[in-house]
Amino acid sequence: MIVVSTDFVPGKEVKEALGLVRGNTIQAKNIGKDIVAGFRQVVGGEIKEYTEMLSEAREIALKRMIEKAEKLGADAVINVRFMTSTVMASAAEILAYGTAVKLR
Repeated sequence: MIVVSTDFVPGKEVKEALGLVRGNTIQAKNIGKDIVAGFRQVVGGEIKEYTEMLSEAREIALKRMIEKAEKLGADAVINVRFMTSTVMASAAEILAYGTAVKLR
């Protein structure tokens, strides 16, 4: 599956747009990692526990989006974007979305 953030795939022509596809997940860390992250927030620096959590969440959301595109028979997903929203303290939703297309 070709996945791009542009509205085209270099060297290919979009034959048919199959529609919007998306994948999402909501992730939270456990209380132990929240405590460590809280300390790190006080002293400054990267909060690695949350960086790791959001990176894992992006991969899950991307995989789910691709699975939906495959079910539609897509060759590619174009205009891929990510969106994040907080759903509660220490939990975030990651949404990946784009347009599933057939290529010529």
